[in-house]
Amino acid sequence: MSYPRSMFALMLCCLMTAASIVSAAAPDPGKWAPAKAPIMTRWAKDVSPTNALPEYPRPQMVRDQWTNLNGLWQYAIVDGNDDCPAPGAWQGQILVPYPVESALSGVGKAVGPAQAVWYQRTFQRPAASKDSRMLLHFGAVDWQATVYVNGQYVGEHRGGFDPFSFDITDALRNGDNTLTVRVWDPTEAGTQPRGKQVLKPSGIFYTAVTGIWQTVWLEPVPASYIRSLKITPDLAAGAVHIGVDAPGATGRAVNIRVKDGDKTLTASGKVGQPVTVKIDNAKLWSPDDPHLYDVTVSLDGGDSVDSYFGMRSIEMKKDAAGINRMFLNGEALFQYGPLDQGWWPDGLYTAPTDEALRYDIEITRKMGFNMARKHVKVEPARWYYWADKLGLLVWQDMPSGFGYLEGRHMRVGRHNGDKDALLTAQEARQFMDELKAIIDAYYNHPSIVVWVPFNEGWGQHSTNDILRWTMAHDPSRLVDGPSGWEDRGVGHMHDMHKYPGPGMFPVMDNRISVLGEFGGLGLPLEGHLWQKDKNWGYRKLTGRQELHDGYQQLMLRLKPLIDQGLAAAVYTQTTDCEGEVNGLLTYDRAVIKIDPETLAAMHAKLYEPPSKPVTLAPTAGQAKAQWRYTTDQPAGDWFKPGFDASSWKSGPGGFGTAGTPGAIIGTPWNTSDIWLRRTFTLDATPDGVIALDIHHDEDATVYLNGVEVIRLDGYTSGYTLVPLTDKARAALRAGENTLAVHCHQVKGGQYIDAGLSCLVPVTE
Repeated sequence: MSYPRSMFALMLCCLMTAASIVSAAAPDPGKWAPAKAPIMTRWAKDVSPTNALPEYPRPQMVRDQWTNLNGLWQYAIVDGNDDCPAPGAWQGQILVPYPVESALSGVGKAVGPAQAVWYQRTFQRPAASKDSRMLLHFGAVDWQATVYVNGQYVGEHRGGFDPFSFDITDALRNGDNTLTVRVWDPTEAGTQPRGKQVLKPSGIFYTAVTGIWQTVWLEPVPASYIRSLKITPDLAAGAVHIGVDAPGATGRAVNIRVKDGDKTLTASGKVGQPVTVKIDNAKLWSPDDPHLYDVTVSLDGGDSVDSYFGMRSIEMKKDAAGINRMFLNGEALFQYGPLDQGWWPDGLYTAPTDEALRYDIEITRKMGFNMARKHVKVEPARWYYWADKLGLLVWQDMPSGFGYLEGRHMRVGRHNGDKDALLTAQEARQFMDELKAIIDAYYNHPSIVVWVPFNEGWGQHSTNDILRWTMAHDPSRLVDGPSGWEDRGVGHMHDMHKYPGPGMFPVMDNRISVLGEFGGLGLPLEGHLWQKDKNWGYRKLTGRQELHDGYQQLMLRLKPLIDQGLAAAVYTQTTDCEGEVNGLLTYDRAVIKIDPETLAAMHAKLYEPPSKPVTLAPTAGQAKAQWRYTTDQPAGDWFKPGFDASSWKSGPGGFGTAGTPGAIIGTPWNTSDIWLRRTFTLDATPDGVIALDIHHDEDATVYLNGVEVIRLDGYTSGYTLVPLTDKARAALRAGENTLAVHCHQVKGGQYIDAGLSCLVPVTE
């Protein structure tokens, strides 16, 4: 990445130019209006210059006295990023904290990597005691922010997703004060972490975001104040450990008060040493019961902050069958949730209101998910607060940047022969600085149970070193390494991406098998689209019933994988995003494409105890089952009971060519198509889920008693249990049953064999 000048030159330039910036005119709320956008959410109407995200932005370290600086600022987009040019005049007003490119900012303009955005507003110095200090906080600014107060340089920050603060006390004056912020964002011209932001959005990449996109606020603190807390629950010890960071106060006394209803626990210690609070018979935090303890931390000499924590543990551990699972609070829990992009049609990176931010988590829980994977984006602290409150497990991605792997969407950046991105020392240090800042900033949230440093091969570099560093830096959580594709053998999880899937890697002795992405069933709904055409999905469907049936089939196929050892799965995705229509909700959140209660009922089966298959009709690996078969197109209803197949050949399954992976050849087959029939008898219709036990290479259509029960595209490399829908299951009956299959070969190896099983719960 090419950064503007040296730090000294940049500071000097900014000091000179800040003094010459024209004063901002007084904002005029009456002239603010959202910029034009293709669609908006229902919460956009609640946004105005007087109520732009008014909530306290940092729920885990709260002080009573603070001043929100959200609202109307002046702005200018200026050409040039190396010579730090100040704007000659302001171009209008912008509603902070909505990004410049968003509708809710009131601007809606693109910003290129050769441009900078300048912001300015005035504020009155908040009342505070004589010896207090004044902190200026930014929730997040994308990407490089240089800040002045009254023309005086007070600091710079690089990083688009982590919060930062400056002590501006010495730059303040009585009466009006002027705050000026200059932001440069190289977007895809740089190597900095940026997630899915691009200048020309399409497919799975979205509109770039520039500038201030989270709350800006002032906070007076004592001369010695609490800068941060580190809260670590310890279930084994029945305690919580609380570390206090207070600049210049090392060794000073700290008092801690934990409240749970009318019960209060206290402990004391010193700054710089973790303080342990014993919690007997602790109430544990989980998705079913997201219990939170309130805590107040007081520093001897004045400063005090309110926070909260949840008592929970997450670990990799073997279940009774010896399979590695994810254990929450000492119990195996299958984790299932959507890939959550966190984008909004009206605010882009920034949700229009706190109610909107909460809604995404509420609807995720209502649909029966217990987890969400926050995908290559970091949210404001209040999103994680609602996840903590409402009981949503979170897998947190590190936003990716720079070298996308060759052959995948956007090939940019540099990589070596192992396809790790090649970074300069400065670029690698910037990535680590941002990764550490994000982990440290969100460490205290009980909802976060997994860190995901890399997604697929995007910007992947020094992979195993970074995964090991993450595991050591935060041993209280699991580390996915990496999510999809370019695995290097390190990390708690071996993560498959498969569309539509599902699928899994075989169980491993030292890692957990997870499915980090699958599904992607795309359904565009007229009236709720970001664009009229070129809408994209991994699978494009035409109606809500087709989506329902396709999703149900995915869920039915997922359950046997869980029984075999799959520990977690992530469905793509929560909402549509711009041209991507893979969401369970439309981009404007106006339509839930599948009824939430229906989804919850499907998902409830995923959390049930393991089941095992009981054979109804054996496969070639279980018995020498005889089939009638033909390689000539049969006439009539060849798949129905009673059809006369006496002229067909007879042979044992399976059918295919030697060398096809996983094949058990009973009868050679090397033509393009084959049609199969066999019968089997049941004394009674069994209870439980009915599943095909099938190995197909390639496309297969299966009939049961004359009813088409499933169509399967592509191929498998082994036998797979595919549960039937309730409608398909109804074709099964007591007495004689007919199983019929047509398989079509496309290329490569070929094979077909099928049986039928009933999945019954495993009993102790």
